[in-house]
Amino acid sequence: MIKFLKLTTFILLISNPLLAKNLYFQEGVSHFENKKFKEAKFKFEQDLVLNPKNELSYLYLSKIFNNLDEKKLEEQNLNTVILLNPKNEEAIFNLAKLKLKSSDYKKSKELNNKLKSFCKKLCKKSIKLEIEIENLSNK
Repeated sequence: MIKFLKLTTFILLISNPLLAKNLYFQEGVSHFENKKFKEAKFKFEQDLVLNPKNELSYLYLSKIFNNLDEKKLEEQNLNTVILLNPKNEEAIFNLAKLKLKSSDYKKSKELNNKLKSFCKKLCKKSIKLEIEIENLSNK
């Protein structure tokens, strides 16, 4: 019986941080979907304390900062996602769009070309973005 209690306690102690990691992220997603950006931001930041390499938390933070019109923080989080995963299509696409909005056509085009070299999900959007970049850079 004592061995069973020790084993159960050990399993609970080990699984608690793992459960908390996932719980913070899931709560963040839920708040984000309900447009509760302040609460979502806090949960994603909590997740990153326990899991500093979670590219999805950084991606959601970039989306929150986009909604809050905080472009510098959005860009920082997108760059972190790309640092953690250089082939994250959504982060590259969003950063290319952000650069386009700030009239950095060269960087936007560079990012879009990078995306086109390996895209699977956002290929059609990448083609549309390429046309938009060309149209705006020729004005």
